Amino acid sequence: MKREFVSDLKEGQPVSSCFLVREKEVRTSRSGETRWLQLELADRTGSISAKMWDNFAALAATFERDDVVQIRGRVKLYNGQKELTLEQIVPCAEREYDLADFLPHTKRDVEEMYATIRGAVAGVKNPWLKKLLSSVVEDPAIAPRLKRAPAAMTMHHAYLGGLAEHITSLIGLATAVTAHYPELDADLLLTGVILHDIGKIEELRYARAIDYSTAGRLLGHISIGAAMVREKIRAIPGFPPELAVLVEHLILSHHGTHEFGSPALPQTREAVALNFIDDLDSKMAAMRATFDGASATPGADPWTDRNPSLRRALLLTEKFLDGGAGKGQ
Repeated sequence: MKREFVSDLKEGQPVSSCFLVREKEVRTSRSGETRWLQLELADRTGSISAKMWDNFAALAATFERDDVVQIRGRVKLYNGQKELTLEQIVPCAEREYDLADFLPHTKRDVEEMYATIRGAVAGVKNPWLKKLLSSVVEDPAIAPRLKRAPAAMTMHHAYLGGLAEHITSLIGLATAVTAHYPELDADLLLTGVILHDIGKIEELRYARAIDYSTAGRLLGHISIGAAMVREKIRAIPGFPPELAVLVEHLILSHHGTHEFGSPALPQTREAVALNFIDDLDSKMAAMRATFDGASATPGADPWTDRNPSLRRALLLTEKFLDGGAGKGQ
């Protein structure tokens, strides 16, 4: 069982543990005099740069990217960042590790989230949309991937089970929004909530590492998802063509602008609502991940590092208030 995780490593610490190889490259100094093996090693808590300087040629041929290796080395600081200097690398057999140690995973119960999604589908009143959603959610080729897929590579819900967590959160938001704005078609908005990111199950690879598939790189999840849903609609005899257009529009427009990758701009009430609740949930999830890291870091500074999703540093309100601001005199 893995006992040493990236998040726990300290300067000067000797390390003997298994890690997932995210990046692998033999590098050469500008002078051409020095060569070394450069790795990015990871587990479910994060990643760390690693270098091997001596006798690495034969070892480098024994493993590839996305393999799990047992390493021996020591943590050092380089330009203020922790990295590993390696002395030994040995490929691990699958029986020697638990893959759950190397890929980040939702903290929520996946089966409970899937049950929430199925329950939402069961409550849909429009028979055509209910058939469509059931054909996706209950498809044995889709359901396991829906439960396992991340919702993104880095920006939000970027861990196993992240897609189901994102959808479940949006179901709650959609329920509140449709109660506040009764002119919204609740069934249509829910359909967008469940299907808008369904292409993520094929856009991303998440068996041994989270990465883009070839189709994901070439097409993107919006195009992939629209094609998947179009195929499901064609398999439902008599599905109203106008309703099919509205469903596909939700998928194609959910990023809100051409700049953010949407082939179409939101042009229905439900599409506008989906865009905003999707954006809200993704940003809150990205902030949560940043704040979780900041909360775990000792010190009085209430400011986080730069959040890549929002492109700015964030203020951790609890630390700011604990420092004396707003406590009252």
